[in-house]
Amino acid sequence: MNWGGWGEFFAMGGYALYVWGSYAATFALVACEIIFLNLRKRNILRHLGRAGATAQRVVAQHG
Repeated sequence: MNWGGWGEFFAMGGYALYVWGSYAATFALVACEIIFLNLRKRNILRHLGRAGATAQRVVAQHG
């Protein structure tokens, strides 16, 4: 496509709300996915750390 300037580029031929809204929604969802993945990883590592500590206590008591 050929735009006459930056204003026309950002207006996207009258479809700016849909185009830039789509970009914003995609960016927001990708950011949320990254945040939720990091939270899930942290919780899993915390859970595994507790399970490991419990296993070590059991071995120390019986062994």
